[in-house]
Amino acid sequence: MGADIKSLRTRIKSVSSTLHLTKAMGLVASSKMRRANDASDKSRTYKNAFRNIINVLSLSKECEKSPYMAQNSTNKHKIIIIAGDRGLAGGYNANVFRLASQYSGAEFIPIGKRACERFKCEIVESEDFPYQKANELAGRLCNEFVNGEFDKLSIISTEYVSMMTQNAVITDVLPIKRAENLNFGGASVEFEPDEKTVLDICAKEYVAALIMWAVKESFASEVAARRMAMDSAGKNAQEMIDSLQLDYNRARQSAITQEITEIVAGSGE
Repeated sequence: MGADIKSLRTRIKSVSSTLHLTKAMGLVASSKMRRANDASDKSRTYKNAFRNIINVLSLSKECEKSPYMAQNSTNKHKIIIIAGDRGLAGGYNANVFRLASQYSGAEFIPIGKRACERFKCEIVESEDFPYQKANELAGRLCNEFVNGEFDKLSIISTEYVSMMTQNAVITDVLPIKRAENLNFGGASVEFEPDEKTVLDICAKEYVAALIMWAVKESFASEVAARRMAMDSAGKNAQEMIDSLQLDYNRARQSAITQEITEIVAGSGE
């Protein structure tokens, strides 16, 4: 009986330590949540502004001559894959890698410590990924695409829907496709010196904007997923502590009762 009480006390102490850890990680995630959402919102606004310009340009006949709208025939697909820097975020990283497994023939360019470790590349963390790196990566990939080294560029990232929901998605980046169902409200748009020149200049910035948006939104999703995972783990740990405490109290009461019984029996003799 004494061994059971000692074992239960040890387990309660162990689970309590886990509970303190999950609470601390949940607080850290909460403190990062607002900053991550602000950065995600700003990058989404910037990306949408660029996408509107690119959509308008894509309708021009001149832009069909742009190398960024060309359909290459190399059958090579490059995918920028964005995962987290740490674990303990529920299914966040697993969902990204599960989607990536559907494109086994592609060449992956990882961002985020977990993605870099999986594809055995130099570590590039997603939390503090700067625009300069996005711009450099976009420039290199655009040059390779124009030179015909691959025919498709996509990004696998995580879409932030809400604190409860984050979805792994793939976004096609290059070649730029002709937009459909655009409504200008009767207004006409003119570009100087011409549409193709503007598209060729804007393309690299557009790709950089997409990369930056995907990184920032993925990080916001990671923080949200970690906070929910820690909340769930904390609740489970508390329930386990309550159950163990009940078992401990019963075992202790049983031990006390047995001691009293033995004392009474001994005094009767």
